[in-house]
Amino acid sequence: MLRRKPAVAGYFYPSNLKELLYEMEEYMPSQAKVNARGAICPHAGYVYSGHVAGSVYSRISPRETFILLGPNHTGYGAEISLMTEGQWDIPLGSLKINEELAKKIIEKSSATEDTEAHLYEHSLEVQLPFIYKLNPQAQIVPITLKMLSLKDCLSLAQGIAKAVEELTLKDKVIVIASTDMSHYLPDDLARKVDALVIEKIKAFDPEGVYNTVLEHGISMCGVIPTTVMLQATKLLGAKEVQIIKYATSAEVSRDYDKVVGYLGAIVI
Repeated sequence: MLRRKPAVAGYFYPSNLKELLYEMEEYMPSQAKVNARGAICPHAGYVYSGHVAGSVYSRISPRETFILLGPNHTGYGAEISLMTEGQWDIPLGSLKINEELAKKIIEKSSATEDTEAHLYEHSLEVQLPFIYKLNPQAQIVPITLKMLSLKDCLSLAQGIAKAVEELTLKDKVIVIASTDMSHYLPDDLARKVDALVIEKIKAFDPEGVYNTVLEHGISMCGVIPTTVMLQATKLLGAKEVQIIKYATSAEVSRDYDKVVGYLGAIVI
């Protein structure tokens, strides 16, 4: 079995088992759960964005399979890179890929079966400790995305929705979009431009999210995953987006000159 080893344990999150378990407890307090169809979570180092990601994962009911959509920071691999078999290891344990669903998405979309894009990419890996804490038996479908046209985003979303529906997994699957918001702006400006995107996210407007980021040149690294997730969950019957938390790195670093924004949201 193909085993994807951790690439950023010890950097973005603790590699020590006890330390990681302690942080999971801190970031994921006991909360009332909702049956979410999708979510938006950040992927920075836990010291900066773990509290935002945890605020999302602590509110969603456990699902059997997590479709993970993340941006491709490394440049390796295919435009739409999907691992269809094997498992991903983290210090807490391992999460297997849902092979049947992964291969069905390949069949229904233009996604490419590829491992290269995933080997060193952090945007999906940092979600896994939260997912494991939520459901240690969960399976994943990891999809890493480069820059796509709006048409390609909507097409991929349709393929994901069709695959989920054909396998009658609609109530067993959640789609996670991994993204940070604006990068390296002064705190007040970051909050202002991020608010433009958050307004479109809250309105459940995938096309609006995509177009707003492009028109205003907003450095939101996961605009493609977010657009795809919103469209896919809408096709799967979701009705609204709830904004859970927004923060910037300045709240930890105290550097207000160059910040990164972080958003947590749930789609129900």
